[in-house]
This record gives sequence, structure tokens and C-alpha cells, in this order.
Amino acid sequence: MIISFYYIILMNKIYNIIENLKVIPVASIENLDFALELGKVLNNSNLPIVEITFRTEIAKDIIFNLTKEYPNLLVGAGTVLNIKQVKKAVNNGAKFIVTPGFNSKLVDYCIDNNIFIIPGINTPTFIEWGLERKLKVLKFFPAEVSGGISFLEAISGPYPSEKVKFIPTGGINNINFINYLKMDNVLACAGSWLVKGSSLQAIESRIKETYSLIKAQIK
Repeated sequence: MIISFYYIILMNKIYNIIENLKVIPVASIENLDFALELGKVLNNSNLPIVEITFRTEIAKDIIFNLTKEYPNLLVGAGTVLNIKQVKKAVNNGAKFIVTPGFNSKLVDYCIDNNIFIIPGINTPTFIEWGLERKLKVLKFFPAEVSGGISFLEAISGPYPSEKVKFIPTGGINNINFINYLKMDNVLACAGSWLVKGSSLQAIESRIKETYSLIKAQIK
């Protein structure tokens, strides 16, 4: 597969943003007003990124309104299972797509149409499918039940961080995320722990605690 120069530039740009932020909040939201308030909290907390999962009927509307209200917020679509959902997400402003597994047709569609894609993997075979497509970052899902840190350590030999990095999600929480971030082949961690609950004040406090821990333990 030939990847366009534009896609390489796009991939590097988003890759660098994620690497700098180190965590990606994953939110499944059914209330638009709450979503807009959450966007405000993320911006104010210097965490201008969110993955909105396609697990709710209004996911595309949330993506549209978040990107309109907060143009500096990097909004992606998660739990994307087919090309139809990719089109819905991108047409409403999503800047990246995250899938739970490695759907070859979906991945190839995104690459061919210059849409940044982070497909899910949990085996060496899927990793090689990503490498074949020149992808620099893959989602490791479900991380904890697929071997967690032990799996990432085991594959670091044949697949060094210079070739590919991973975003673990699935079982990641406020306690174990920091151990993942210490690994050379982990780009960032993603999960719902950052934005769980309905208290925006608690979410903001959780984000601050997360970055305090990152600052203290990640060199």
C-alpha cells in the first residue's frame, strides 16, 4: 500500500500531539450539554483531546458540537466498526478514528482517504498488518486481559519502539496507567477513568492528579 505524503504529515502531527499529552480521555456520552461542559473542562485543564465512542445514538452530534464550540480540541471517534461510521464521524468533524480491532477494509479506507486511524491489536499478526501499512501507532486492546505490560515487554524485541508504539486501553485506570507510560513502546494511555461520573469538578481534579503523577514519575 502506498501512503500519501499528506497522510504522513497528518500522522506525524497527531502522533506528536498524543505523545505530548500522554493520556486520551475516552467518553461514552448520552447528553449533549454534559459533553459541551466536558469539552470546556478539558480545554481548561490543558488536555485538549477526547475520544467520543460510537456507543450512543448522539455520538456524531456530540462530535459536531464539540469541534464547533472548541476548535482547538482534538476530537476523535472511538468504537468505530465500519466505513459508514467513519464517514459519519469525519463528516461531523472527527480528526481521528479508533477501532477496537483491525478491520482491514476500514483501515485501508481511512489511509486512502487521509483519515488518521488507530486500529486495535493484541497479537503479533495484527501488529504486522499495521507495519505493512506504515502505521506508527496502534491501539493495544483489551490491554489488561491481553497480557498488559508483560505482552508489551515481550513484543518490544521484534517490534521496537522506533518502528511502532502503542496506546493501551481496556482495564487502564488511575493506578496502573503510569506503569504503562514508563515503557518505551507506549505512546500514551487511553481510557474512561479520566472522565467517569457526572461531576465535572471531580473530572477536572482527576486530570490534575493524573498530570501531577506523570510529572513526578515520567522522565
